[in-house]
Amino acid sequence: MEFLIVFLGGGLGSAMRHGVNVLAARHVASSFPFGTLAINVLGSFVMGLVVELLALRMGLPQNLRLFLTTGILGGFTTFSTFSLEAALLHERGQTALAGGYVAASVVLGVGALFLGMALVRWGR
Repeated sequence: MEFLIVFLGGGLGSAMRHGVNVLAARHVASSFPFGTLAINVLGSFVMGLVVELLALRMGLPQNLRLFLTTGILGGFTTFSTFSLEAALLHERGQTALAGGYVAASVVLGVGALFLGMALVRWGR
């Protein structure tokens, strides 16, 4: 049953990821992967909110936790895509841009996670 729950959540998360990438491609004309950057930062922020809410306040059942974190957020965030895009920027000779992309993704993603956790803690 757990695999089905993760599978269903992952499908929803992947569809949401595709939607963000389509929107970014339509509204930002650039070779820089803004969609993936936004997904990783937003996904990290939401993970911080969800984990903190689940741990401190809600006591949700394990199946719902799996659906939200491993399923939806696991399907939504795109670290494998991030890695590929960083490598492609580097291979195109855009090494500085690749380094900036990696640094921004890590710093903003981890920062967003802490921000999500802090917002939940602040609201106690």
